[in-house]
Amino acid sequence: MNHDFWKTLHGWLNVAHSDDIQAKKRLLLDMYRQISDPGLRSDIQRILRLMDRELLARAEWAMYCVMQLR
Repeated sequence: MNHDFWKTLHGWLNVAHSDDIQAKKRLLLDMYRQISDPGLRSDIQRILRLMDRELLARAEWAMYCVMQLR
């Protein structure tokens, strides 16, 4: 996947709703199970890691905000 794809993915992750990220993640996991090409599987794993990192960052930020309200 080229540089523009990764740039677009990062941009989408910054603005996408968490539910949308989760939905795309489920689709990618289904695709991953059906694909045998090592290069494509590697790209999908990288995308999944980026999605997980974004979701974790959002969860940590939400927890931080809740703690600040106490």
